[in-house]
Amino acid sequence: MQFTTSRSFAFGALIAAAFLSALVCTAPVAARAQSSSSSNFTKGQQSSSSQVFQEEKAPTLVDPAGPTISLVSLEPVFLMAAALNACGYDEGLDESAPVRKKVREEIDQALAKSEDARSKRDKVCLYIAQHRMTGTEKDISQYISLALYLTPPPEMETSVELPEMPPDSTQVVEIAPLLRDFVAATDLHGIWLAVHRTYDEEAQRLHDPLSQMIVSTNLYLKLPASTYEGRRFIIVIEPMLSPGTVNARVYGTDYIVVVSPVNGTIRMSDVRHTYLHYVIEPLLYARASAVDRAQPLLKEVRDAPLEFVYRSDAVALTIESLIKAIEARTMDTGVPVFKMPPNPDRQDVPRLEHERQVYQQKVDAIRVATVRHDMTQGFVLTQYFYEQLISFEKDPAGLKDTIGEMVYSMDVEQQVHRARQTEFDKEADGDVLQRSKPRKLTGLDLAEARLADGDIATASALARQALTVHSDDSLASVADGARANFILARTAALTGHPDDAISGFQKTLGTSKEPRLLAWSHIYLGRMLDLDCKRDEAMAEYKEALAVRDGQQDTRLAAERGVKGPYTVKGHSCEEDDADDGAPAGGTKPQAANPPVTPPNGIQKPQ
Repeated sequence: MQFTTSRSFAFGALIAAAFLSALVCTAPVAARAQSSSSSNFTKGQQSSSSQVFQEEKAPTLVDPAGPTISLVSLEPVFLMAAALNACGYDEGLDESAPVRKKVREEIDQALAKSEDARSKRDKVCLYIAQHRMTGTEKDISQYISLALYLTPPPEMETSVELPEMPPDSTQVVEIAPLLRDFVAATDLHGIWLAVHRTYDEEAQRLHDPLSQMIVSTNLYLKLPASTYEGRRFIIVIEPMLSPGTVNARVYGTDYIVVVSPVNGTIRMSDVRHTYLHYVIEPLLYARASAVDRAQPLLKEVRDAPLEFVYRSDAVALTIESLIKAIEARTMDTGVPVFKMPPNPDRQDVPRLEHERQVYQQKVDAIRVATVRHDMTQGFVLTQYFYEQLISFEKDPAGLKDTIGEMVYSMDVEQQVHRARQTEFDKEADGDVLQRSKPRKLTGLDLAEARLADGDIATASALARQALTVHSDDSLASVADGARANFILARTAALTGHPDDAISGFQKTLGTSKEPRLLAWSHIYLGRMLDLDCKRDEAMAEYKEALAVRDGQQDTRLAAERGVKGPYTVKGHSCEEDDADDGAPAGGTKPQAANPPVTPPNGIQKPQ
């Protein structure tokens, strides 16, 4: 396809105007620049108490007839984690269980023996490189989410329809066929069978500590076993992930936690935090109308470093505050436990009683300091529930019977006044069910952010710098190069340089495998062709954009609009231009004879 730009000045101005109006929907990275902690809570968009659970279906590992609480390993999660390891996921490798290194060695041996296996591995790795979002554990989390919905090999297909899956998993669902080919080429299923016994041994070592945590939590809350009827709490172990990973997610009424154990230990406090959500959320959501009385608190915490859900949903804020209070009341303070000796001498009783009081004062001071910190983080009902729990501990009734009284007897005005007197921290703590603070943007992420803000010069400079830095033929360099060219093409269009814009988009098409970059490159080229009154060629670009199918609604709508009618901007009309140029009616200008097969930049556009 040949692009002519004889009217370069006017045409460039039109393109710049078009890009200024469309820029916001084409920044595929800047919109996802927020990072997330390694423990991702995907409970859903609970903007009000009327929406309690997500609509997605539970994964296949949730057996309605199975045990209420279970500790399992899952082959699809292993296969996905093994593929991530094969593609440079090295986080925590030195501290990992020996099985992780063993599996990596066996994969390396399979790759060394087979060119086909290396080719399949490269396709998986290229996909992962082109779908990284934040450079944090959030990138890993989306693959774990998908793996929970994959059937075992050889099929490795999603167990439910895409609309019934969590949004983060659908962002990377296209990796499934690539993963299936990689698993077959390296016989990862055989490796899984060989190491499955090791996984069972890890599970056995975790069984007693997990049981103790659950029993002690239930004893403190005085909850009967019947509380959990029809609900599941499942712990999935996966040593191929970084040690300490706790990836928690909720599907309806079922909770799943993916953990990476080392020597029989995991971050039990994070698992317990998720378990407390599993236990407490149904109790408070059942009383959502009463909890809504706490809505005035949301105004007071607007300056606190809280996740949006806690600043916009009184029920979510109440749940987290209660959990913080329970954790403070039951925490390991680190103070050596005082034990009164049996049958002490009468003369020693005053001294021993004094030692007991000193011990209790130290413990209470640490707990109160923890509560004070949680309050300054914005969980402004923590102190209220902490005080209520002191009375609860002396009452034989369980939490299920007393939670209503705690909620209904709350003096909201008093809590509003207490919150108003609290000086909040500037930054939030990392938490198993919270996002971490946004990371500092660099490189192409920063270029995307600058471009979205209208700082074209800085965006262009950063993209050119990335092309200089990433100049080798590695998969990551190729992916970064394609993304840099996509940014440069947009900056060229915005500054009225259509030739450079065309070249940049075609370079992107020739090197990128990222569906979104490919689709929007076609869309932009189609719009430029429409503005140059080449409707037939523009239609072809829009149709190619639809054929890419990046799965995003904005892409589909933009391409469909291009197919239905030509892209126009105010002050431009192909009919007027054609009349001036002596072109025939119908909006199509005469094309040069024998147009070259290869685009102007010398890169053959993929078919």
